[in-house]
Amino acid sequence: MAKVRKCAGILYFCSSLKWWMYMLAPYFQTGIAEAGCDEAGRGCLAGPVFAAAVILPQDFFHPLLNDSKVLSEEERFELRPYIESNALAWSVASVDNIEIDLINILKASFKAMHLAVDQLKKRPELLLIDGNRFVPYLGIPHHCMVKGDARFASIAAASILAKTYRDDFMDQLHDEHPEYGWSQNKGYPTPAHKKAIAAFGHTSYHRLTFRSEIGQR
Repeated sequence: MAKVRKCAGILYFCSSLKWWMYMLAPYFQTGIAEAGCDEAGRGCLAGPVFAAAVILPQDFFHPLLNDSKVLSEEERFELRPYIESNALAWSVASVDNIEIDLINILKASFKAMHLAVDQLKKRPELLLIDGNRFVPYLGIPHHCMVKGDARFASIAAASILAKTYRDDFMDQLHDEHPEYGWSQNKGYPTPAHKKAIAAFGHTSYHRLTFRSEIGQR
């Protein structure tokens, strides 16, 4: 029987007869510049939502590349400089908690993606969006990909950049408000975060439209 070993987004099936390798798809459509887009922080109680857009060469490869959620923090930060050095273009943008409260988190997530695309040094010909919906970007067609960060290399790369840059930002906010444990929970609704909100109230970085989660204090 073949032995199976998983290394992030790659499954190696080993036998005495052959090696078989499965990896993230390098592109959706060959011969054009595709930008993978993903967000981080949509479900958080505090802090901004970040998004990234990444255009990779179609021969891009790294054995760890995968959806950021299945990677360790160490693996994500190992991948970030590699992605930045080898991408044809990349960008990270954010929308803060104040605007999230004004326009809602879904629209804020789409706006952050649009801002990231705006900042790309190379204009993509197609956008690959993680998820099942998107507000069209003027002049560039898009495809929505459910679980796209586990299917396409460019979306996985975007998920890693969005996640790591947002984590860095929340670490900075932690220095200002260490009682909320943002260096650990990154603003997500963990029991410890909710307990801190109950004890200390919300900060200027909390999303007030998420009050059903953070409490009414």
